[in-house]
Amino acid sequence: MTQDELKQAVARTAIDYVVDGEIIGVGTGSTANFFIDELGKIKDRIKGAVASSEATAARLRGHGVAVYDLNDVDSISVYVDGADEIDAGGAMIKGGGAALTREKIVASVAKQFVCIADGSKLVQTLGTFPLPVEVVPMARAAVARRLTELGGQPRLRTKPGSTEPFVTDNGGHLLDVAGLSITDPAALESEINQIVGVIAVGLFARRGADVCLLGTGEGVKTLSF
Repeated sequence: MTQDELKQAVARTAIDYVVDGEIIGVGTGSTANFFIDELGKIKDRIKGAVASSEATAARLRGHGVAVYDLNDVDSISVYVDGADEIDAGGAMIKGGGAALTREKIVASVAKQFVCIADGSKLVQTLGTFPLPVEVVPMARAAVARRLTELGGQPRLRTKPGSTEPFVTDNGGHLLDVAGLSITDPAALESEINQIVGVIAVGLFARRGADVCLLGTGEGVKTLSF
């Protein structure tokens, strides 16, 4: 199976976790897009969705799914999203799609977090994928120095084909931090969150996944944490 076929398989399986009549939290990225496409097929079964990015909101609306502002929602039954890396404890690196802050916010409200990923995303130790950190633009250099002190190699994310900084939906800039071997994800998440100027870090450890649907050549495997 191709990587896209594996993503499609886990997206279809994730529909089993959708609660009828409820509002669903939806993530951002290529795997989440497959889930949105599947969600569109059962849109009449749900009340609507809360999106973690403007791109996700647009795709949901394109399928006729009602999109709600999180401020108007009391609870979310399940949040479904992909991951750039996930470990055996359900801790993740996310943010390759630049939506880490809103993803964290929506995930924090959800009763259940279902991660959907192809098998290549399961790792023993997080950190091979550069860790995204969203920062207030004026604090970019100062935060980069602190991240270097922690042993990382931060690099500013730029717009495709440009030297201009990539700007998130929140108006932040992104530092992608290579060179980290993250043996204690929750501790590092807390430490980076305390750096002045950081909006959010792409470590999802204190609120990790409850379930991971992992696409493999032998089928979809379910990991519970």
